[in-house]
Amino acid sequence: MTRVDRIPGRSPSESAAYRDIRDRLLHEEIALRDQRERVADLRRSLPLDTPIEDYRLLDVSHDVVPLSGLFTRPGKALVLYHYMYGGAQPSPCPMCTLIVDSLAGLGPHLDQVVNFAVVAAADIDDFAAWAKTRGWNGLRLLSSKESTLKRDLGFEDADGGQFPGMTVVVRAEDGRLRHAYSGSADLGDDGHRGLDLFMPLWHMLDLTPAGRGQWWPSLSYD
Repeated sequence: MTRVDRIPGRSPSESAAYRDIRDRLLHEEIALRDQRERVADLRRSLPLDTPIEDYRLLDVSHDVVPLSGLFTRPGKALVLYHYMYGGAQPSPCPMCTLIVDSLAGLGPHLDQVVNFAVVAAADIDDFAAWAKTRGWNGLRLLSSKESTLKRDLGFEDADGGQFPGMTVVVRAEDGRLRHAYSGSADLGDDGHRGLDLFMPLWHMLDLTPAGRGQWWPSLSYD
């Protein structure tokens, strides 16, 4: 049993009603942590037997880079964020921007453990110019405009509609690429919260009495 009296942040002036709910909340927080770990363990247990094409993408230097060429750190997985910009999405997605703004700060840390890149269907010059205004320095930016990567994985429809998500690719021992995992904001239940783990802002708001409310991110604020 967790010793709730040893948890930092407890106030000696808590009312009995507050203390009762806070104690129950603590046990639920522990259960949620354990559930996240079980989900992550199940995700890691996915068999690495799904081949993926060595798609050719365009980087900010206008060099054609195959998916295999993004494995700049041997032995590390490749993580791609599917950014909604390009195709039928003429302007950058505010929600995707919120996510990548957060990930940009993690860039140096991510580089130590994974190969990470942000992929958009937009023209690479437009994407690079937009990224510069956001200060996304150090992130690998790629255009899939001339590739079927997004469409094949379900992050782009036949009309060019864009969908956000994460894809993980690994290089098997035989050198071939394998699709390890893809996750979308859409979990099939119309909730569109499948990427919440990558949005620290939501978790900050969830700490407050008002919660998330009806707030929605924007590309700029007054």
